Amino acid sequence: MRAFYLLLGTCFCAAALPAQDESSLTLEDAARLAMEHHPDVGKARAQADALKGRIREVRAQALPEVNIVSDAMRWRDPSLLNASGLDKFPVELRSALVPSPVNIFDYSITVKQPLFTQGKVGTALRLANIEAEGSLSEIDRARQDVALNTVKAFYDLLWAERYHVLVAETQKQKELHAAMARTRYQNGVATEVDVLRSEVAVANGAPDLVRARNAIQQARALLNYYIGRPLDASTHLIGDFQEKPWEASNLDDLERDAVRRRPEIQRLRIAERSAATQCDLAKAESRLRLDFAGSYGLMSRLPQNLVNSEFTRWTAGVNFTLPVFDGFRRSGMVWRATANGRAARLEREKFEQQLRLAIQQGYDELKAAAETIAAARSNVSQAEKVLTMMQNNYKYGAATTLDIVDAQTALSVARTNLLRGLHDYSVARANLRWTTGQTPWE
Repeated sequence: MRAFYLLLGTCFCAAALPAQDESSLTLEDAARLAMEHHPDVGKARAQADALKGRIREVRAQALPEVNIVSDAMRWRDPSLLNASGLDKFPVELRSALVPSPVNIFDYSITVKQPLFTQGKVGTALRLANIEAEGSLSEIDRARQDVALNTVKAFYDLLWAERYHVLVAETQKQKELHAAMARTRYQNGVATEVDVLRSEVAVANGAPDLVRARNAIQQARALLNYYIGRPLDASTHLIGDFQEKPWEASNLDDLERDAVRRRPEIQRLRIAERSAATQCDLAKAESRLRLDFAGSYGLMSRLPQNLVNSEFTRWTAGVNFTLPVFDGFRRSGMVWRATANGRAARLEREKFEQQLRLAIQQGYDELKAAAETIAAARSNVSQAEKVLTMMQNNYKYGAATTLDIVDAQTALSVARTNLLRGLHDYSVARANLRWTTGQTPWE
């Protein structure tokens, strides 16, 4: 049994050494790499940038719109011939009033500026700012989700590596016992059945070793995916499972911390504010509006006169708009915005209840994992003692190969339970920290 602890101790010491190259990672390094490079975080940042553009777009509604307009056309206008009193003119005069085609050239600068919109532009700008604030919460949420998944992948790889060590040690014990059985058979103190049983145990252990190696490859590929490395990169871990006891605290305190810290709660609160602002925006629809419109330029039949100030043309005016009936469009928008606000409030209350449930479940899982570790440690020491006794008894013919195989199996199960308990406790602790709005690593 000393060989097993010596092998595990070597792995622990190697894990405690500082990183020698970029392929070695601590838990915190892995989480920070994932939060920096994972596509989900990048997508959340891109959505935040898109909302910045939306803010600029809304702000443009309050700024003047300036355009340079130029036209060149040839036209014939018979408007005078269509005058109602033209028939009373002498025939000679009517003959002289026949219009001829003419060229018209002009260019001008036009300006449009909203003067009064019943608060519509300001409300739309406030709504865009609220949504931009919500996008920051989405970034925090993406970072926390990616960090939690990375921490789980880190512990999965750590478990796979330690499990491989355990399976390799168990397989080595089976091989040593098979060699002992063959020696005893050659010396005539063991039966052929003992040899066959020990060899079958060795053969049955080979697939477990293959599966353990494959589990390492899959866990490493998953971790590499989260941290943005090639899936086949040789990432090495620095660290161990987390066994630090959870600091005793009231579940109500954890719930208050979670409600204060979780980005989902912040996002839902922002959604409530957004719905209220949308209601204000809907109320500003179909209201009094004043706009200024003006232009300045030159117009002439001859191109050479386009630089002559005598042909200057300008306009300036204020447009007054007061909708009288919009087919109940405004009331429908207000109704919809009010319903959206009520739905946002109910969604926040629902999530707070789910959060309380998640904290309770996470705390129970943490306690169960801690109890599993304590029970498994005691069971491992007993299983080691039983295996040692069976091996000694076998040497003197007081035990069979079947007794040895049973003891080896019991020890392997006990060590696996302890390793699984350490993994589950570390994951449960990280998950509880994430649920309360803290970083899932320590």
